Amino acid sequence: MLKIFSVALIILCFASMSFALENDSRVFKIDNEIKVEKAHFHNRFGIDLTGDLYFPKDFDASKKYSAIAVAGSFGAVKEQVSGLYAQEMAKFGYVALAFDPSFTGESGGNVRYAASPEINTEDFSAAVDFLSVQNFVDPEKIGIIGVCGWGGIGLNAVAADTRIKAAVASTMYDMSRVSAKGYFDADDSAEKRYETKKAINAQRTADYKAGTYARSGGVVDPLPEDAPQFVKDYHAYYKTPRGYHERSVNSTECWTLSPMIAMFNIPMLTFVEEIRTPVLLVHGEKAHSRYMSEDVFKRLKGDNKELVIVPDASTLIYMTIWRKFRSLKLKRSLIHI
Repeated sequence: MLKIFSVALIILCFASMSFALENDSRVFKIDNEIKVEKAHFHNRFGIDLTGDLYFPKDFDASKKYSAIAVAGSFGAVKEQVSGLYAQEMAKFGYVALAFDPSFTGESGGNVRYAASPEINTEDFSAAVDFLSVQNFVDPEKIGIIGVCGWGGIGLNAVAADTRIKAAVASTMYDMSRVSAKGYFDADDSAEKRYETKKAINAQRTADYKAGTYARSGGVVDPLPEDAPQFVKDYHAYYKTPRGYHERSVNSTECWTLSPMIAMFNIPMLTFVEEIRTPVLLVHGEKAHSRYMSEDVFKRLKGDNKELVIVPDASTLIYMTIWRKFRSLKLKRSLIHI
């Protein structure tokens, strides 16, 4: 049995500065027995990042804890999916950091709702920077969880950052692949990419003249009757009281258009075959993006990998995966570091 989830659920801790959580706007059921504090750190581009730090019960600052950094899904904020993951990890005894990536949520970056394959990969390593210098974190036991698009970004960080000792990607999206080739690679042609680039570059000129940045449209609302099931899933979470958050890209305006070309030109997961860190991939049986996890799993080498397909689960597996823990035997008995 592989050491994967063990490693992956490992890791997170205190911020160089932390403050009590105020004006709590988390959209999931809050466990009042899990202490949470605000955390602030920065990446190597000088962007200030903000996270929520979750501590296990009976936390003792004199001890060394395993820690885990959590981000995602793509376009969500820490008060949504990643916060739920972090809270659950704290229940398992980890110190867990759910953070807002650059340009989103409460984190910095003065072009709001922008995405970057390089900067966002750096965000995960910045979280590891922060965790690795905390007195109560064991720097040899730091892992990450990436959800949705942040699953692919997280694995991109793992390919470069050897300090990450385990990784979990839940309902993973490869944002470079889907941006450049479309779903199921249906738009994988130089001509289609050329036409997309022409349109985006024309919009760049218009944006520069106007001093604003055009948005990509976001999660459709109101929802058309003929919408694909995965779009209905997105809407059911991000656009309803169940998961709506005013700082979430997916709940409001969505991303700026220009970064899509960077996703074409600087593809992520180039060196995924060289990852030596244990990796767990979790995906729903009925998720439209399932093929992305399956293809990455084939590319990973050695025996330090595991793919778990959750029966009957779909796009929103990341909201239900914790209920599956025991049936999947993904719990602390698998953790060996």
